[in-house]
Amino acid sequence: MTEPVRIAMWSGPRNISTAMMRAFENRPDTEVSDEPFYAYSLVHTGINHPGREEVIASMETDWRKIAEAITGNPTNGIAVWYQKHMAHHMHGEIDLDWIWNLRNCFLIRDPREVILSYSKKFDVSDAMLLGFHKQEELFHKVLDQTGEVPPVLDAKDVLENPAGILSELCGRVGIPFTESMLSWPEGRRSSDGIWAKYWYRAVEGSTGFEAYRPREGNLTESQMKIYDVVLPVYEKLHEHRMKGEPAHVSG
Repeated sequence: MTEPVRIAMWSGPRNISTAMMRAFENRPDTEVSDEPFYAYSLVHTGINHPGREEVIASMETDWRKIAEAITGNPTNGIAVWYQKHMAHHMHGEIDLDWIWNLRNCFLIRDPREVILSYSKKFDVSDAMLLGFHKQEELFHKVLDQTGEVPPVLDAKDVLENPAGILSELCGRVGIPFTESMLSWPEGRRSSDGIWAKYWYRAVEGSTGFEAYRPREGNLTESQMKIYDVVLPVYEKLHEHRMKGEPAHVSG
């Protein structure tokens, strides 16, 4: 059996990551996984996210078993396996050698907009919760190992030019682009994590990528301190972002 193209999209919170998962799930050849290391992260950090105990009870918490599962072969013969990952879930003892079985990509967003969005759901008290530093670490790990700059997508660019950015992304990971990725039925999915009821209300009401609109609001003094910490990391990753030029797919 031909192995699927396994795509790991390394994101942070409040970063259109679930909308990206919807886009891939609407492909007829694709299966998706929603934050498989979330429960492990909750156990490891002790963070009290909404529905914490429910999430932990619903998922595997042994990182080795999770890594084995997401790098194995699915039984349904799919061609593409899209995995939505939060970079900041990679804590502690995790050995990251399993990521070489995946095509690693990075989804970033202006940290001001991330903080304003996240703070409506949870207190932004630690820059590490936003995932930028872990994204940078993973980005350089992939770059050093492969000698190639991995795909970097900025959320604003996706919202302003979804067809162009997704077309380029598909070319970079070696799969054909399809316009079915640009829209999807509204509602919850069986593939959504059990935490969807706490975090996914907006995307559940969506049927495609919404037009980009700058998020309104001002950062508090404490939030500005976190913003100042993560902004340089975001800017470094932003230098490598895709611009939306379609890439050729051979074969």
